[in-house]
Amino acid sequence: MLKARIVTAAILLALLLAALFGLSEFFWAVLMLGLPFFGGREWGALAGYSRGGSWAYGAVSALAGGFLLAGLGEGGGVRLSLTQPVVTGMLGVSLLFWLLAVPLWLGRGWHSRRPLLLALVGWIVLLPTWLALAGLRVESPWLLLGVMAVVWVADSAAYFAGRRFGKNKLAPSISPGKTWEGVGGAMIGVGLYVATVAAYSGASLLLVPAAIALTVFSIEGDLFESWMKRQAGLKDSGSIFPGHGGILDRVDALTSSLPLAALLILVLQGK
Repeated sequence: MLKARIVTAAILLALLLAALFGLSEFFWAVLMLGLPFFGGREWGALAGYSRGGSWAYGAVSALAGGFLLAGLGEGGGVRLSLTQPVVTGMLGVSLLFWLLAVPLWLGRGWHSRRPLLLALVGWIVLLPTWLALAGLRVESPWLLLGVMAVVWVADSAAYFAGRRFGKNKLAPSISPGKTWEGVGGAMIGVGLYVATVAAYSGASLLLVPAAIALTVFSIEGDLFESWMKRQAGLKDSGSIFPGHGGILDRVDALTSSLPLAALLILVLQGK
């Protein structure tokens, strides 16, 4: 299992880097529509939809992204800008969802099998994440990679700190393996990573508290997907990646942190 995870992770990283730096802004945005498509199919399964209903939900989600790209794309419809009012508004809805709704959802242990409500929640989770992937790539592929690296560092540091020092459970009824010591490890790891990047690049150390905020949101995204899987009685959201589960298992922390990162970039740039 560990070997499969390592091999799969290495292949995914190589493919991601090749696409991130090799594709144009338009084709990157189109490729990333795989997130609302395959992620939407998995979300449909978590929501209790039928197999056909889950695939239909994924298709509608990807089409919605395609319409946004066609309708909002600048430069002849080939690029999405974070400054466009519709994009910024959807990122804002995502922020409010993760800042207000999800803490209540997890804190009160809400269970919902309402198809329309879960469909709406799925779009709030998936579409702003896709917009952030497309918009941040327009800003800079290195910027997008750096933001994603914050989440990866947080996840890895939390894993190793939790294994070594973990004693106090973070949310035992949602994800028994996560500990407060792991959270502390994530904060320290991200702080060191971003401070090092800032020192070498000459960037402001204000990036450190911004990265810590992203870390908090990334943990929340992880917990939310874990709760949805527990509610659906599933161990993984899917099986598309050997040893890694499904699309949502790989991007759960990004769904909550990338939209926030996009908004923070706009604030820091004064746009």
